[in-house]
Amino acid sequence: MLVFSEQSLAFIAVPKTGTTAVEMALRRRADIVFARRFKHMPASRFHARVAPFLRDVFGLRPDRVAVMREPEEQIRSWYRYRCREARKGSAFSANGVSFDAFVRAVISQAPPPYAGIGSQYRMLTSAGGELLVHHLFAYEKPLQFRAFLTDRFGDEIVLKQKNVSPPADAPLGSQTRALLRAARAEEFDLYERLTAAGGHLRTEIA
Repeated sequence: MLVFSEQSLAFIAVPKTGTTAVEMALRRRADIVFARRFKHMPASRFHARVAPFLRDVFGLRPDRVAVMREPEEQIRSWYRYRCREARKGSAFSANGVSFDAFVRAVISQAPPPYAGIGSQYRMLTSAGGELLVHHLFAYEKPLQFRAFLTDRFGDEIVLKQKNVSPPADAPLGSQTRALLRAARAEEFDLYERLTAAGGHLRTEIA
């Protein structure tokens, strides 16, 4: 989570959507930096707690911006991250687990620690399903996001890949894919809205 007063912008950092690259490129320009366990603050918490504070204390009403990734690919990135060599033997390690089994664990009623990855949809919306960011960009169309940042900051913003998950074989069976789409229908629907908007979905927030 980064807040920029001059650009009137707040970056909501959705995991596995290139957030480290954004942080590395823009951190020094931020007026407020939420790091470590607050880095991936959900938009709902920002809306309820941080936005009122910024408004009442500093008179700031920043536009909220975030990036969303195709849901299956975002989970695949989590899988590769959880298969890292360094996590072998940890309860958070998915080493030795197939991607198919990982996905089923993710959407189970009680995911084991290695499959507790949260949800992009819950990161971005209220309990009632309202999208809580003004600008949502598709991870798969990075040039649009970069152009937006360049326009806001007044000079070219270059995002260099950071914290990239290591490669891992991660095929997904058709039955498990169907289960995933059913379990996370709202997330897939939101991504389809984003795609239909050309990769940049604009929202009015009360």
